[in-house]
Amino acid sequence: MASILCCCANGSGTSLMMAMTLEKVIKQQGYSKVSKTHHCSLSEGKNTSMSYDIVLCPQNFTNMFKAAEAKGVKVIGMKNVMSPKEMTEKLENCGVELK
Repeated sequence: MASILCCCANGSGTSLMMAMTLEKVIKQQGYSKVSKTHHCSLSEGKNTSMSYDIVLCPQNFTNMFKAAEAKGVKVIGMKNVMSPKEMTEKLENCGVELK
């Protein structure tokens, strides 16, 4: 089972919108192997990211998750956090089995 973390600067606006888009994508694509999703601030995300399989964040924040990436976490930078199309494409190509 896969777990996905959505992060943004403060953990309330962008990450919430990203998490809502993620929930929509999970349902539309039938990602039955997603067991857990969470949204939070970058500071919380940096501390907890290694407990997740995938981290979604705005593209300009991906460098903050280099330690998690080194441990095998897939870090996905989003240009448009509300784009189901972009999110679906990036999740499909990240190498984590979601279906």
